[in-house]
Amino acid sequence: MNERRVAIMRMLDSRKKYTARELAEKFNVSIRTIQRDLDYLQQTGLPLYTETGPHGGYRALPNRLLPPLHLSRDEAMGLFLMLKLLEDIPDIPFGSVRAHLSEQYYAELPQDVQENIDQLKNYVSFRVIPTQAPSPYTSIILEAAMNKRRVKMRYRSASGEKSFEVFPIGLYWDHGYWYMPAYSRERIILYRSDRVLEMALLEDTLPDLPTLQTWLASEDPREGVPAKIKFTPFGMRLAGSDPLFQQMNEQVWQGNIPREEFAYMSRLLLKYGPDAEVVYPAELREMVKQLLADSLAPYMNQANSAH
Repeated sequence: MNERRVAIMRMLDSRKKYTARELAEKFNVSIRTIQRDLDYLQQTGLPLYTETGPHGGYRALPNRLLPPLHLSRDEAMGLFLMLKLLEDIPDIPFGSVRAHLSEQYYAELPQDVQENIDQLKNYVSFRVIPTQAPSPYTSIILEAAMNKRRVKMRYRSASGEKSFEVFPIGLYWDHGYWYMPAYSRERIILYRSDRVLEMALLEDTLPDLPTLQTWLASEDPREGVPAKIKFTPFGMRLAGSDPLFQQMNEQVWQGNIPREEFAYMSRLLLKYGPDAEVVYPAELREMVKQLLADSLAPYMNQANSAH
């Protein structure tokens, strides 16, 4: 591909429209030459759309093929290492790129680089929490968030299947699941995307929606209850891998917990067993005690029945 055709492709990638005459004047060639260039670009995979009339011209469609990657050996190995990390995460938005890069791009690499990548796979492993919960609507969710559009969805909640119309603000992966924060009823509500049974994009938009990153960085507007949790030295080591407890001073975590999160927090603390103790609030302390008693009950009943 000559330099002029590469330059034309980049100009059309800017999402602006250009007439054949404008391109011919830009590159100081004939309109016939430009038309041959455009025909060549279409044959190589650049989907062009032609609009007729006084305001018409050529432009590239949004889902067009972009220029090929030109990577060094180390960059190519890093790229396939990232793909290896994503292999066990299901339903990646726009996830067809994994197969494309793994197969088609890999096939174009020199033999020695292919051998390096094959060897790399034997020495690196990523331990990702597996999940069997399909999330087929992640691409639609992300498309809606980026364009601030409303979606209509049928959702499987704890009380049964319900229909909602919400504005997604993004998508994030955590502990084996995709989560979709969405604006609904004057607030942001968190949904599990694997519980979405059907989804369709609607036309209306909400321009003032926050982005996912803005929402994640914002403080929780809910009123928090002061809390204190003591950890043993071993419990502190365990808590080091939990983002919630990383800000800890001398085996003690102190912070504010919204009352709505007490049920979640009490179950989270169960995994620490005797290596974590809720000092206050009393309500959370009692919830943990009750869960521990409920956990012990089946074993006590079994012991009694054995006698």
